[in-house]
Amino acid sequence: MTPRTIVVLEGDQTGQELLQEALRVLDPGVTRCDLALEYFDLSLESRRASKNGVVHAAAARLKETGLGIKAATITPGDPDDVGSPNALLRDLLGAQVILRTGRRIPAIRPIAGVHAPIAVVRMAVEDAYNAKEWREGEGLDERAYSTRYISRRTCRAVAEYTFRYARRTQSKVFGGPKYTVSPVYEGMFKEEMDRAAGRYPDVRYDPQLIDATYALLLETTGEALVIPALNRDGDTLSDLVLKMFGTIAGAESVILSMNEDFDVQIALTEAPHGTAPSLQGKNVANPMAMILASAALLRYVGSDAAGKASRAIYEATMEAVYDGIRTTDLGGQTSTTEFTDEVIRRVRGKLEVWDTLG
Repeated sequence: MTPRTIVVLEGDQTGQELLQEALRVLDPGVTRCDLALEYFDLSLESRRASKNGVVHAAAARLKETGLGIKAATITPGDPDDVGSPNALLRDLLGAQVILRTGRRIPAIRPIAGVHAPIAVVRMAVEDAYNAKEWREGEGLDERAYSTRYISRRTCRAVAEYTFRYARRTQSKVFGGPKYTVSPVYEGMFKEEMDRAAGRYPDVRYDPQLIDATYALLLETTGEALVIPALNRDGDTLSDLVLKMFGTIAGAESVILSMNEDFDVQIALTEAPHGTAPSLQGKNVANPMAMILASAALLRYVGSDAAGKASRAIYEATMEAVYDGIRTTDLGGQTSTTEFTDEVIRRVRGKLEVWDTLG
């Protein structure tokens, strides 16, 4: 059987170091999955040298393989520089959705007593991240302008995925855009959410304005939620949700590109955190998010072996934390490599036992 190819997008600083930890877990000797890895260097130096040609090449290959894992990368502040590889990749892949799920980390106390999962289904393109900006005037009369857009196609893709995911996870669809202030722009997204609710009458639907969503999250406890969001709203909201469960380094991020029937064609996983330059070379960063990104990616490989390996990685990661094997951000003293070593040991043990039991 021909191995599935995973496109590996290398990055910068601690982001690259954590990718290497995730790849140790993905090794066929650990997962028992027949995988081939193909590397593209998306470090800032490489992107500058190729004038983002390496990003275009990586996106083209991702369209062929449908599977990718990415390290955190530096986005330079100079608007005349190479820009964000994340935004460019999402545009080139025709991505519609970014999925980030906050979930309980065993033995870690969450904020506000929340314990049921909260998934943020974020619009992956358009909105503020594709806006054209400029300034006019001088002094105190200077004005800054921004033109954003969202398309009905992308709104429908996000709405459809939200309700499908909520049905699959038995969750409630909660939240939404600020359509009362922006009935034309954000109202388009609200229209598609309401239409999706009509197509999935068995899914609970509790629409809220985005500001109310933030406030009500501090009161939520035992109900699993799926929150649809515009690109900018979803960016900030997902950071809050992940931190509510203990650390932004405790969950993975999945970028999805879907076909006309809204079935997933490309899955690119990553950690939601940045490159953490202050932690580079110190072997203290939490590798959980990148390790879970590898587990999430295996869900899209499509084989029984990959499905088992995915579950084993999720369980091994959470069990290690429960047993007190934690990096400093979770109150422990375990190093980055020590945590990964423990996850690998547990994954191997689980797969061996499951194989023995049939």
